[in-house]
Amino acid sequence: MMKKLNHIVIAILSATLIFSSASAAEKRSKAETATAIFAMGCFWCAEADFEKVDGVIDVVSGYTGGRLLNPTYEQVSAGGTGHYEAVRVTYDPAKVKYSDLLSVFWKNVDPFDTAGQFCDKGESYRAALFPGSAPERKAAFASRDYLVGFFKRDLATKIETRAAFYPAEGYHQDYYKKNPIRYRYYRSRCGRDDRLAEVWGK
Repeated sequence: MMKKLNHIVIAILSATLIFSSASAAEKRSKAETATAIFAMGCFWCAEADFEKVDGVIDVVSGYTGGRLLNPTYEQVSAGGTGHYEAVRVTYDPAKVKYSDLLSVFWKNVDPFDTAGQFCDKGESYRAALFPGSAPERKAAFASRDYLVGFFKRDLATKIETRAAFYPAEGYHQDYYKKNPIRYRYYRSRCGRDDRLAEVWGK
């Protein structure tokens, strides 16, 4: 009986140690990641662009910056909610910095388009940055100021206060992976890459 009891105690202690170790690893993992929110027109394309970046862990398509709680795609695309199509980027700051993500953002938007992005027009397709801290805000404004000087003209891209982010419907997530042919056709027909090359060069 005592031998069986000892085995039970050892099993409980082992389980506790494993659970504690997993919890500690999870806390470390959360502490070592950060999130950033960007609006770049079509969130399918933004998701595809950011998921190529080394150090990016996850990218979620969604809506942010508006007045409506839990908006749907139909509501946002119809206009009037104030929301942007956006992506929430989870990344490892040890591998990629926020300033690096800013570079990815700028090189994948048309910063002069006041009506939307590429073939997609309307308030939900505008480009914008949503810094979540004072250092991020400083970096965002510094990057925009630099580009204003570089291009010698004003930019249409907004820098907004970070707001609630609502994940988009499931069929929008990883659209470029689930529907590669349709995605490539849409991206090409929308003129996205041609315009990016025109603005930023090859």
